[in-house]
Amino acid sequence: MYVLFLCCRYLRTRFIALASVVSVTLGVATMIVVNAVMAGFAHEMQTRIHGILSDLVFESHSLSGFQDPQWHMEELRRAAGDEIAGMTPTVAVPAMLNFQVRGQWVTRQVMLIGIDEQTHAAVSDFSRYLQHPDNRRQLSFALRDGGYDTVDHQTEGGSGRPALEGAGWPHRRMRVARERAWREKQSAAGISAAPAGDGPVRPIDRQVDAVLAATGGEVVQATVTSPVPEASAAPVDPFRAAAPDEGHVFDPANEQSIGVVPGIGLASFRDSTGTDRFLILPGDDVKITFPTAGTPPKAVTDTFTVVDFYESKMSEYDSNFVFVPIADLERLRGMVDPQTGIPSVNSIQIRLAPGADLEDVRDRLRRAFPADVYSISTWKDKQGPLLAAVDMEMAVLNILLFMIVAVAGFGILAIFFMIVVEKTRDIGILKSLGAGAGGVAAVFLGYGLFLGLVGAGAGLALGLAITWNINRVREVVEWITGQRVFDPSIYYFFRIPTIVDPWTVAWIIAGAVGIAVAASVLPALRAARLHPVEALRHD
Repeated sequence: MYVLFLCCRYLRTRFIALASVVSVTLGVATMIVVNAVMAGFAHEMQTRIHGILSDLVFESHSLSGFQDPQWHMEELRRAAGDEIAGMTPTVAVPAMLNFQVRGQWVTRQVMLIGIDEQTHAAVSDFSRYLQHPDNRRQLSFALRDGGYDTVDHQTEGGSGRPALEGAGWPHRRMRVARERAWREKQSAAGISAAPAGDGPVRPIDRQVDAVLAATGGEVVQATVTSPVPEASAAPVDPFRAAAPDEGHVFDPANEQSIGVVPGIGLASFRDSTGTDRFLILPGDDVKITFPTAGTPPKAVTDTFTVVDFYESKMSEYDSNFVFVPIADLERLRGMVDPQTGIPSVNSIQIRLAPGADLEDVRDRLRRAFPADVYSISTWKDKQGPLLAAVDMEMAVLNILLFMIVAVAGFGILAIFFMIVVEKTRDIGILKSLGAGAGGVAAVFLGYGLFLGLVGAGAGLALGLAITWNINRVREVVEWITGQRVFDPSIYYFFRIPTIVDPWTVAWIIAGAVGIAVAASVLPALRAARLHPVEALRHD
């Protein structure tokens, strides 16, 4: 009983004990917050990578790809059986994206990816990152008649996007009407109507005049007012049903070019207030230049119509990827055999059934297909260096942060040695009254245990409080400093993600308490070995 009494008394009355508790508290809280943020970062990053790459990627070593994807998918299913839940072919090629903003051409280096709108959603999370609700249910490369999200549907509370209101066909028709009105004004003034850009403006028929008549000649200002250059390839109707008739005049007010879904980072930027500012909107036309599949490859340029935006909130993807219909990309690149009509693709994305062993299926497919022709890898293999770097960073951070708690342990060790020296006469009195060496040692071991438990408990409460409110803390720090402390262009995400793992928290608590107890062992042994007579003579 006296052991417990002395431990509680020392804990309550000594200011030096408070310093030990605070050191343990700060160390535990820091480890909890950092581990939660790193776990959230790793999880969000893996989720977005996995959403793009699917479970397995079957691809060719050649940029021209491999022929007959349907036959390859049948062979893949024969090799893996029921463990394959879905497959879709893709074509990926480096390209240049060009669009006009107020008469100036903007160029972006991109990765152009051809996908099958019917099957791509079955193997990835691509659809959930689109901005139109109907496209999130079923992707279509046809321009929508408005209804695009004006807030960020992936973030609680959303972020302001008023510019997307009216995007789609309303924006396209309004822009065409402005171009028509501008040219008529120039023509009446005797000035050439050719805009500053790339070639003449495409003819606009009487349907545009009807738009002007319906608005009384007054058109609301659009976000992008630059004229659209002439398409370099035959345009298609909104659903790409058939080639246009001979002599058909393309009407941009009622027809679109091939649909394209660029990453939102290519078409917008976020200002200092956190509002997205768009350079182009769904309904605007862009030009994309990419190489053909021939040898040597040639550059091909075509006009596409933006039909939606892709936003994974991972800036590496959002500012690099552009998605187009795979059939059109195969045709434009010359990847369709003119005699048989069989297309070629770069890769096949594979989604496995729940519970399937990822590595086992990969190894079976590698044995079934020659390694010198095909490359078969998991999504983790594709991003191996990045994932390994994150794991290594987490391990190093944990070691460094655990040393903070270890420093607190050395502080406890020094404090306890001071207490043993200070309480030498008290120890002698205890022993003379019958307390054994084990009881005296238990006083100091219990004292260290109490310090560890109190400090770890306070650190747990502080760490969880900071973790659950970390984005509010970030906003306060940004408001005080006036600078971004979590730049999404570096860290990929617009909000700090956190995941609290109970097992990680338990190990942190156990480690902190263990260090506190271990730091009290040597002082406890020294106190236990003191002779009562020598202790009473101590001055």
